[in-house]
Amino acid sequence: VVVLGSATPSVETFHNAHTGKLKMLPMRKRVEDRALPLIEIMDMKGKKGTVISERLAALMEGALNDGHQALLFLNRRGFSNSLLCRDCGQTFACLNCSVTLTMHKSRRTLKCHYCDFTIPIPDECPCCGGVNLATPGAGTERVEEEVRALFPKARIGRMDRDTTGKKGSAKKIIDAVEAREVDILIGTQMVSKGHHFPGVTLVGVVSGDTSLNIPDFRSAERTFQLITQAAGRAGRGEAPGEVVIQTLNPDHYCLLAARTHDYEAFYSEEIALREEVVYPPFVRLCSLRLEGPAEARVAAVARELRKAADRFLTAKKAPGITVLGPVPALLAKVRGRYRFQMLVKGPDVKRLHPFIKALKKGFDERKAQGVTLIVDMDPLTIV
Repeated sequence: VVVLGSATPSVETFHNAHTGKLKMLPMRKRVEDRALPLIEIMDMKGKKGTVISERLAALMEGALNDGHQALLFLNRRGFSNSLLCRDCGQTFACLNCSVTLTMHKSRRTLKCHYCDFTIPIPDECPCCGGVNLATPGAGTERVEEEVRALFPKARIGRMDRDTTGKKGSAKKIIDAVEAREVDILIGTQMVSKGHHFPGVTLVGVVSGDTSLNIPDFRSAERTFQLITQAAGRAGRGEAPGEVVIQTLNPDHYCLLAARTHDYEAFYSEEIALREEVVYPPFVRLCSLRLEGPAEARVAAVARELRKAADRFLTAKKAPGITVLGPVPALLAKVRGRYRFQMLVKGPDVKRLHPFIKALKKGFDERKAQGVTLIVDMDPLTIV
């Protein structure tokens, strides 16, 4: 017997329960029948540059005055997600990956979170010599700075990859929160799941849009899961909990469902969209990613792979199969390797597997030097 337990199951798992592939055993109440936290959605449109809203700051002050703890969740580390010259528009990009460098103010560095390429924060723009450098976006480090300015007497902890790199450091932070030695804990998704902090009565989701804007068909599902899990840290003790979700999309169905703790409402909206655009659980997916150090070479091999796929489709050797791409991956370059992607949809594995095997066999026989084919069946992400 295998028991799959989650407050936020995947859409595919819940669909399997609805269709009888799995037996569903719903648990409608919290442990000890404790009340679920009240969740408030805060519309942040028109509040440019605001990291902590007045409403969230007021609730934090109230929680601290009552002797309780607060948790702030933001799934982005660092101080700012980029550094921008306001005079010429120059951004600071990684030399090895197609991403901007994240600013880490405390370390005075700009760093790539994919390959660890790092440079010192410049005092002026290397292109125009301007000193008007802006830091758009916010990470956990910036949230910590703002919270320290708002509550200078509060004991503040931060839990992200930057503060938990050393062995035992994560446990040390968790133990400090449990011992009430931390008043406000700020962190990424590692603070949102599984922890039992009875003293936390307030959870602030600093940006409910961070994962919602990722171009992946599961972005709404992941956002609902993250926010619901983070909200579940509030009110686990005797005092009731409150949650504030700051967002630019206050009417999005996944946030409205999270506000009422209603997974089934989220599922009904999400499953209708999945069926309309034909994505799992209504099809099986396979991602074919081609990587190599020479962009033109990878692009050419990707086009040849698509031509091979089209030959199979034209010959009707792959009924029910749909091929999308090739296109540059969202992260078109990582660690100096260019990436192109194809997505293959099939009604079931019996038809999908032979098609994929035939494509891979043709690729292997061609021996495309310098290009690697990565096959990912049922990918968790298509980014």
